[in-house]
Amino acid sequence: MSTETNLSALHRALECFNDPARRASYLDLYDESVRLIGYAGVEPGLEGVRKFYENLWATFPDAVVQVEDAFGVDDKVVCRFTLTGTHRGDFLGVAATGKPISASGITILRFASGKCVERWSQADFLGVLNQISS
Repeated sequence: MSTETNLSALHRALECFNDPARRASYLDLYDESVRLIGYAGVEPGLEGVRKFYENLWATFPDAVVQVEDAFGVDDKVVCRFTLTGTHRGDFLGVAATGKPISASGITILRFASGKCVERWSQADFLGVLNQISS
């Protein structure tokens, strides 16, 4: 697949991520064997990714990802993003506070046959803890 095709797949998936009525379709981005690296406790495979995102959406039901930059090279897409939302469920041991959060992050996705098969991410979840604990 081309870099443009992979970038388009990411943008389509994020449109679904940002629309609570279509969130389940966000997971169409991922291959059954996908591996997410950088998110503690996420098991390899689509089911592990599904559990992670279902928990994220339960905790931050109004979560939105804003793409700040995105570009691709060969089979990889790089995306710098900001995640915003409202803390409505348990997050790393902190009960819901109703506080708004904002977390910056960078992710690299590797595609094969139109699906993300590997993803490396760094997101400022420590910053989120600070926002909901203060």
